[in-house]
Order: sequence, then C-alpha cells, then structure tokens
Amino acid sequence: MKMGPVTLSSLDQKLAMAKRCSHEGVVAGAKAAIVASAAAAIPTLASVRMLPWARSNLNHTAQALIISTVAGAAYFIVADKTVLASARKNSFKDAHHQSGKKLGS
Repeated sequence: MKMGPVTLSSLDQKLAMAKRCSHEGVVAGAKAAIVASAAAAIPTLASVRMLPWARSNLNHTAQALIISTVAGAAYFIVADKTVLASARKNSFKDAHHQSGKKLGS
C-alpha cells in the first residue's frame, strides 16, 4: 500500500475521526451500563428479599457492589467493541480511499 504525504488537514481529519469513534464508544457504553444496571439490580434486590441466605449475607454495600460491577463491565466491554468496530470500519474506508477504489468495487 502506497502512503501519501502527511498533511495538516489529513491529521486533523484523523483526529476528528478518532474523537467521533471514542464518542460513539462512550455513548454505546453508557447505554449498555444503564441496561446492565437494571438487569442486575432486579434479581439482586429480589433475592435479598426472598432468599434467607442473601438476606443475611448481602448488606447494602454488597448489593451496590454487585450492581456497579456489572454496570462497569458492560460499559467497558461495549465501549471497547464499539471503538474497535468503528476504527476497523474507518481503516477499511481509508485503505480503499487511498488506493483510489470505491467501496464495493
């Protein structure tokens, strides 16, 4: 693959693309964290009310830790996958654009 000269406008374009990719990752991660929080909170809080073992062993701190761990994991997994997918998509576009080909040809 032949690389052209690096110009200020191409660097600005790449920086803008990187910012957009990271912003997409943050938004997708936040949405996933909200869904995962609800998905973890419902069974956690229900089990503390219904199961004697959970009632005696899971205090409020433990419950919050369970829910926040699930939310944090969902955030980072989805944000990472989103950024990587966006970067991969943009690298393919960039490779086709530099070689003078259009996508799909």
